Amino acid sequence: MQMMEQPLFGRRVKELRRARGLSQAALAGDELSTGYLSRLESGARQPTERVIAYVAERLGVDRRVFEAPSSGTALARALSIASSTDGDEAVEGLLSALGTPDGGDPLLRWRALWLVARRWRKLGNTAEELACLEELDRLADSLGLPELRCRARSSLARCLRSTGETGRAIDVAGRAVRLAREAGLALPDTAAALMALVSAEAEEGRLPEARAHVDELVGLVGGCGGTTLRAEALWSAATVRFRQGHQEAARDHIERAIQGLDSRADVTLWARLRLAAASLYLQSRPPLTGPAAARLKEAASALGYVGTPLLNQELLTLTAHLAFEEARFADARAHLDELRRGEMWLTHRDRLRAGVLDGRLLIVEGYEKEGRRHLEALGEEARRAYGVDLSAGEQTRRVPGAAGNAGT
Repeated sequence: MQMMEQPLFGRRVKELRRARGLSQAALAGDELSTGYLSRLESGARQPTERVIAYVAERLGVDRRVFEAPSSGTALARALSIASSTDGDEAVEGLLSALGTPDGGDPLLRWRALWLVARRWRKLGNTAEELACLEELDRLADSLGLPELRCRARSSLARCLRSTGETGRAIDVAGRAVRLAREAGLALPDTAAALMALVSAEAEEGRLPEARAHVDELVGLVGGCGGTTLRAEALWSAATVRFRQGHQEAARDHIERAIQGLDSRADVTLWARLRLAAASLYLQSRPPLTGPAAARLKEAASALGYVGTPLLNQELLTLTAHLAFEEARFADARAHLDELRRGEMWLTHRDRLRAGVLDGRLLIVEGYEKEGRRHLEALGEEARRAYGVDLSAGEQTRRVPGAAGNAGT
């Protein structure tokens, strides 16, 4: 077995020890002296096979985490390139290297898959992202590092929720939260796990559980003013409160998230928060079209620079909803037609909402029978997926600006 050469071995031991909050004496135990461990961590001593096995056992990891990758492998080269660029060609290089015979090094493979999954998420390619995250979850278990296991499960749960697999998402996110608590992981990992759990519970309609977990989340990150972590926690709280029917509290939380985040910290999140606020305003009763239009205008300005296929489709869908609420039905139809011209990137729930809008438009356009049949089919699909009638509110409310028409 080729072991990590010094000083890389020592750096890795020190990194893992500190991540677990262990002193050198605690890690050394009865078998090593702290002086010897200190020299190992500094790279002054070469570890023996027995020492490597002992240290791995004390840290609770697989000894493969100390294996030294050859800098000449195709995967190592692809990783070096991908780490310094954000282009599609970097992802293609990683995918190619992952399929080579030397693409099996567990730590290198983890890093590569993590970068690829992040890229697929940014592009909105949920199917490819899910495949990467499934392998990351299995790989993290084999490596035995709680940080990697928690991150893989949090990301996997979020992705599963977006595809409509909310039951499995809750199970995976719940395991991530338990792992974070038991291992005493850092705040970002614990918060990410809680956010994944909250979003899945809210999607499934388990609102009391989601409320309890989101209150815990907001309490954990309350002192992180101006950070992306706090903004995302407030966004999660806004979602839960809105689904509980507390519209004013939801608007307060999303606006606090918006006001507390500088675009320079994360321009993509800055834009996503505005899309979320616009969605919340349009779903309010009555719809708040003025604030929604203002937030969509702000989001559009940022997406001109950082837009992805998914975010651009979210903007287009919300613009169609806004047009409908303002009784600009021809504009709403044009936006929906544009949405359908390319590959669909929206989440399952957002696709259902776009379908509901289509049904309402059909009724406005004089195709009442077709529109109602379309809405009934969507209602059944929503009941199967989420256990709730997603379109019920839409089916009973009057069509704005269409006096005399039956509500959708």
